[in-house]
Amino acid sequence: MFDEVVQKLTPRLTKQDTNYRPSLEPGLKVAITLRHLASGNTYRNMQYAWRVPHNTISVLVREVVKAIIEEYTDELLFCPTTEQGWRDLADKWYQRWNFPHKVGAIDGKHVACKAPPNSGSEFYNYKGFYSVILFAMVDADYKITYIYVSGNGSSSDTQIYNESDLHRGLDQNRIHAFLPPDPLPNGNQNVPYFIIGDDAFSLRTYPMKPYSTRKLTHEERIFNYRLSRARRVVENAFGILANRFQILLTTMQHHHETVRTIVEACCILHNLMRTRYPVLQNRIVDRAQPDGKLQPGAWREGRNLEDTIVVQGQNTASRNGKRQRNLLKHWCNSLAGSVYWQERMVAIN
Repeated sequence: MFDEVVQKLTPRLTKQDTNYRPSLEPGLKVAITLRHLASGNTYRNMQYAWRVPHNTISVLVREVVKAIIEEYTDELLFCPTTEQGWRDLADKWYQRWNFPHKVGAIDGKHVACKAPPNSGSEFYNYKGFYSVILFAMVDADYKITYIYVSGNGSSSDTQIYNESDLHRGLDQNRIHAFLPPDPLPNGNQNVPYFIIGDDAFSLRTYPMKPYSTRKLTHEERIFNYRLSRARRVVENAFGILANRFQILLTTMQHHHETVRTIVEACCILHNLMRTRYPVLQNRIVDRAQPDGKLQPGAWREGRNLEDTIVVQGQNTASRNGKRQRNLLKHWCNSLAGSVYWQERMVAIN
């Protein structure tokens, strides 16, 4: 895969030799950049091992991550543009995670960075450090289908989501070739397709979230378990991402715009590995056993990206969203949609 990346980026990274010195080879630039992303080492620490000055490394890292974004975004980081593409996403969610009409799981995470000059508290988050926010939607195979990295640390999940193109597209029904409502499996009532998130997001027909944890009925607990089982995929995706690119777990000493570019490049490389070598990182993720039990993945043993949840229960829920959630709740508890282990898992919890 390294050879593939070098070959594809060579035209963008090749520079002309001068009378003063020869240019650095594209393979060396890519190797230095990948080492920086994977380890999080500073430029000054890396300069001795690679025999490249730290100020040169700072230039070539920005050059390489921008080349990665330009070369691979259209291939690896995109939402479907056809109805069949959206249907394939929904079918994978149902086949693998037993949740129907779902096309993605969303969440937001903090990526620590140094305080930008003259920014005040704009980048300072409630956990006590400066950060930018990575908001992402993932598919059933832990691949990232949408990212929005324009949020500053002081923002919440809901603010970032409301500012994103994803929210505007769903809210205004402007997403190209998005699936029209149709019946749930073994059902006869049309239900819109949707994404799912945690309690930090507003409840609508297109983003579903769990019931409040207070005074839950048995059926609501079953629904929360089924939804949370499917929503864990986005947490696992972030776990894989941070486990592989540990620069995301450090306090990045870059300009905040460079931080955003690096985060986007890491997401693209994550998708590249999930596409070319899908089995390679499966030991890192949580795995559901045939009886429904969860085997925690290796990513939970180390440091993880910080969640962006600030408060819960402060978002209003639309009537149609409540009605749709109740319908999904009944489906999860009916013969049409129940799975045999759900009663035992709720009893264990």
